[in-house]
Amino acid sequence: MSIALGALRPVYVVGVGLHRYQPLSETSYVALGLTAARAALADAGLPWEAVESAYVARALLPMAIGRPMLRHLGATGVPITHVENASASGSAAFRQACIEVASGISDVALALGVDKPAVTTRAETLTGIPSLADDAIVPFTHFALLADAYVARTGCSFQDIARVAVKNLHNASLNPHAQRQEAKTLEAVMGGKKVSGQFTALQCTPIGEGAAAVIVASAEGLRRLGLDQDRAVRVMSSAARSQRVYDDPARYDTRLTQETVQCALRDAGIAAADLDVIELHDAFTVEELEYLEAIGVCAEGEAAGLLRDGAFDIGGRCAVSPSGGLIGMGHPIGPTGIGQIAEIAQQLRGEAGVRQQPGARTGLAHMVGLGAVCFGHVLQRVE
Repeated sequence: MSIALGALRPVYVVGVGLHRYQPLSETSYVALGLTAARAALADAGLPWEAVESAYVARALLPMAIGRPMLRHLGATGVPITHVENASASGSAAFRQACIEVASGISDVALALGVDKPAVTTRAETLTGIPSLADDAIVPFTHFALLADAYVARTGCSFQDIARVAVKNLHNASLNPHAQRQEAKTLEAVMGGKKVSGQFTALQCTPIGEGAAAVIVASAEGLRRLGLDQDRAVRVMSSAARSQRVYDDPARYDTRLTQETVQCALRDAGIAAADLDVIELHDAFTVEELEYLEAIGVCAEGEAAGLLRDGAFDIGGRCAVSPSGGLIGMGHPIGPTGIGQIAEIAQQLRGEAGVRQQPGARTGLAHMVGLGAVCFGHVLQRVE
């Protein structure tokens, strides 16, 4: 029988830090990662020696990146575990850090994601089992077809789908850590270079480099280390699932999201209507609409209209991707899921500045990895 995270001892986010997501540069991954880690330590008010375990996420960098990076903080003997789970690598690292603290193995753990663009090989291509669609179906083609189907199913327009990018690029223009920092009009988004189907480049996430770090602690760790409990954000639940066989195989990402987030919400004891902030996997614009409906924020076919009416803007009913999301903030792969947690923690603390969702109390982080895996985390402000 499985045990929910909330059935174990409480876990709190106590420190967050980021290195700006940006196009590939000559900056070493060590410099990227240390910037985020040091920022998280400073945010928590902790020395490196207080960290008892580290989970390091990457998807594109070579193996064993943690030790050459973290030794610059001090050779403390801290256990280091490397995590790779495609786009959900950071989410998986955060989950493992939370489980370690919740179980009582450690009082303080670090989840750190860092990556730089590189040519990689997906393991699917090495299975020895050929697929007729290997050279035809790539991510942007898959989601362009889903966008066509979404328009046909709901009656919305392609302009409605493009409004996801307008919103998220506006949010990113307010975020100093975002890769894309320029707001765009609907005309500019729709008039850009076509990538696949009706998708233009600004409706697709940019892949770049960057780093994100989150420190989690137990209540015992908070007290023992004298941390500021007023800024601690409770991790209410952590859910993870992998893809299975669905009745509608074309929408496997949506069905997987629905199952995973339902688990996360159930374990947290809340409903989708209780969410004030959501950071989700919007690698392509249509994903935001599909996933909001799957999460239960609105009914099937309603997301585009609510988006048009401003319900998902900062200051709206529920702020969706106030960081800018993958489309605006960027998607350096390894750090992305951890960066989502950092944004939600800042929102729930009331420290998001011009991106602040008024009265934010509860947030959800959602991430998909190659469609094969999905993670959902619910965080809540401590009252």
